[in-house]
Parts: sequence; C-alpha cells; structure tokens
Amino acid sequence: MKEHDQDRMKKLLQQALPPVEAEAEPTHDLWSAMLRRMDEESLAPARGGFNWVWFDGALAAGLLLLIGSFPAAIPVILYYL
Repeated sequence: MKEHDQDRMKKLLQQALPPVEAEAEPTHDLWSAMLRRMDEESLAPARGGFNWVWFDGALAAGLLLLIGSFPAAIPVILYYL
C-alpha cells in the first residue's frame, strides 16, 4: 500500500470512528439491572408452567404423523432422540 493510500485510509478511519473518551464508563451501576433481568427470566417459566407454542405442537403432530405413516421409522427416530 502506498503512503498516499495509507494517509487516506487513516483520515477516513478517523472520520468514521469517534475518539474514545478517557472516562467512558456507564453513568449508573449495571449489575442491579442485570440481576433484575435474570430474576425475571428465571421466574417466567415457573409462573405459567411449560408453555407450548405453535411450533412445538406442529413438530409433535409431524412426529406422530411420521410414526403413523411409517412405523419402520420408529428405530431411526429413537436413535436421534
């Protein structure tokens, strides 16, 4: 790369990326917010039990349809479980 290209690249990078401040720390404590979020996520399944979504039902129906149509596929399905 030529000197002219290097200078041009350096100028473009300096324009694109803002300078990093010396005191670039968060304004408040993030740990308490993280603990709160983890508690909310861990309590979500306990509130409603196991939640079935439409995709889970579709996979279960497809598996039952496959087993009903091709009983010889049962060992293959059990192998992958």
